[in-house]
Amino acid sequence: MSIKPEQIMDLAEAEQDFGRSTQIADKFGAAYICIDDRPKYILIDVESGYNIEMTNDEKIDFVAARILKKYHRAFEELAKSG
Repeated sequence: MSIKPEQIMDLAEAEQDFGRSTQIADKFGAAYICIDDRPKYILIDVESGYNIEMTNDEKIDFVAARILKKYHRAFEELAKSG
């Protein structure tokens, strides 16, 4: 994995300008947040195809949460009629 300098930011900077952190993640797939010049956190754009290792159960939970978020109004209406 190759990390570009533009992907790296200090924790204080990330806390002050979270929007910039998300812009970096959108552009490069991930933003690396450092403490004392050492990578500590990774902010990942999960839609970028960034490889995240998950168990099958974790994948199912992730997809289910996405579906529920996207279609929650439809599910609420279905619940009323059922």
